[in-house]
Amino acid sequence: MAHRYRVILEPEPDGSYAVWVPALPGCVSQGESPEDALRNIREAIQCYVESALKHGEALPDEAAMTEATVEVPA
Repeated sequence: MAHRYRVILEPEPDGSYAVWVPALPGCVSQGESPEDALRNIREAIQCYVESALKHGEALPDEAAMTEATVEVPA
């Protein structure tokens, strides 16, 4: 069964990229390019999912999440 998760890529000052999965707490990675970061986070997600299933933990349902943007005064 395939699992699909939204990821956030953030450029770092050194030119690399940080990447994380909002639905999977602690599931983070990085890479020298966006492609590297996505390859690495894919592996991290796979490990997260395998560990959760092995330990009988429920996987978060990203479909139940809502995304919003909040503005605050500077």
